[in-house]
Amino acid sequence: MEALLEAAVRLAAPLLLAALGELVVERAGVVNIGIEGMMLVGAFAAFAAASASGSPALGVAAALAAAALLGALFAAAAVLARADQIVVGTAVNLLALGATGLGLRAAFPAGATDAPGIADVAFPLLSELPVVGPVLFRQSPYVWLSLALCAAVGFFLARTRAGLVLRAVGEAARAADAEGVSVPAVRCLAVLFGAAAAGLAGSLLTLSQSHVFSEGMTAGRGFIALTVVIFGRWSSLGVLGAALFFGLASALQFRLQARGLGIPYPVFLMFPYAVTLAALALAAGGARAPGDLARPYARESREAG
Repeated sequence: MEALLEAAVRLAAPLLLAALGELVVERAGVVNIGIEGMMLVGAFAAFAAASASGSPALGVAAALAAAALLGALFAAAAVLARADQIVVGTAVNLLALGATGLGLRAAFPAGATDAPGIADVAFPLLSELPVVGPVLFRQSPYVWLSLALCAAVGFFLARTRAGLVLRAVGEAARAADAEGVSVPAVRCLAVLFGAAAAGLAGSLLTLSQSHVFSEGMTAGRGFIALTVVIFGRWSSLGVLGAALFFGLASALQFRLQARGLGIPYPVFLMFPYAVTLAALALAAGGARAPGDLARPYARESREAG
């Protein structure tokens, strides 16, 4: 049981990071399905920079920068130019898939080798506690970072004036504009934050979990992160619970594979996504999204009277 819970928390961390970024984006009224591509770009940038420099810290910085750059492209098209957010997000995903595949072949023509990674850390004494020790105190630093970010995002949205402004933009953009809030600026900043969080989640995949990059290695985690936001009812605590749920589903998949049950391998691969669809079907009906979610905002012209 300890091993299952430890794996669940570890596998939930990238989903939690990406979903917290998307939570901020959607509370500002934007749907960014390009989160999958931003995770993929972050994973590749982290791997390439860490391999070239030997520094995992530079890898993380490269992941943040690369994903934020892709987020700026998304914001320019979807927020400033008011293009369809779903179409722009799909284009971002396709661009990321092609660009990372091309970059991998160009930078590593002989094949990718292991990059220096970020090692797990065990707290003395605390890591020896039963159940709680290995689950929480013998983990990757990314796990603690994701939990700290969850608390920070929850505090920001609920307890700060800037969080109130962001939520107002997502609920009623025109009313926020009437109060002097720059709706495009708030939404662009939210998108950049969400992109950086997705890039950080991508860096986790290459610097903490696998230490190597492969094409399409995000394998739909960005789309699961979107589901985590809906399943979590657009709240930070709900997102945490949903991410742990999907992390447990993924860990259970690996545990079932190891038991050699004679079930075809693709069935195990399908399991987390089937759980995602089931959870989305159950959660979507009772969930209340932000009022202006996915609605492009164009400021009305004001004639001098």
